[in-house]
Amino acid sequence: MSEQSRQSQDRGEALIAILNNPDDLAILQHQGWYRIPVRTAPKRWPPKLLAFYQTKIFGDEAYAVRHHGSVRQIREVGRAELFPHEAPNAKSDKRYYQIFLDNLNTLAQPIISRRWRRIVFIPTTIEKFWLAREINDLFDDSPLENRLWSRLKTLRAEAERQWRVEVDRERYYLDFALFCRWGRVDVETDGDSWHVNRAGAARDNRRDADLQTSGWQVLRFTTAEVQERMESHCVPVIQRMAEHLGGFGVPEPYPPIDINNIVMCEAPEEYQID
Repeated sequence: MSEQSRQSQDRGEALIAILNNPDDLAILQHQGWYRIPVRTAPKRWPPKLLAFYQTKIFGDEAYAVRHHGSVRQIREVGRAELFPHEAPNAKSDKRYYQIFLDNLNTLAQPIISRRWRRIVFIPTTIEKFWLAREINDLFDDSPLENRLWSRLKTLRAEAERQWRVEVDRERYYLDFALFCRWGRVDVETDGDSWHVNRAGAARDNRRDADLQTSGWQVLRFTTAEVQERMESHCVPVIQRMAEHLGGFGVPEPYPPIDINNIVMCEAPEEYQID
């Protein structure tokens, strides 16, 4: 099996899910299971490892992945099986994957988010999970993005992956949002087959125009540029843009709150797991 085929097979073997309720953490700690609605489960399924991003309700432990466990068993059940003492309600007919873990373990070094994010699912690989130091290290949608992200970290760029921007009710997810002292830059890694037709080009033009009217500078790099001209082209262009905007901002050691940004990862527009 080639290295590329192996990496493709590994994608989704680890799943970052959400903890937004202390009761769900208590269930994990004392009963060893977690639930995901069947209709909103991620496309890459089933996971071998499950980890959990904790929301602001957890106070000092918020905005980070701290707990994880190996998946022992997954079964599909109705809500009544999960909560037999719950009174009938609008959720009573929902179906869930009940995911049992061997153990609930705690990371020695949490995987933090430097900016506030609303995360539902991030499918990734087990290797990426163990190497991750921040949420951006977990994203696994594109080898091109992974390559550029590794280089941006060496530049100490203040950057976020899959960053949501809304312009006049249009919602855009940026491959990379770079935050400079005097402005912001959207960096896109365009795969060879993604923007080859007129419809795709027209969408990109509308998107770029919307972002530019909202104060974003837009840079696009092709597959060949990222793979073959990273040092001779991509990095110098990014650095010149950053210098024009006062240089990269200094990353915060822990996430400030930015309630205008939401990152949804392979999930519909709903925050509550229930």
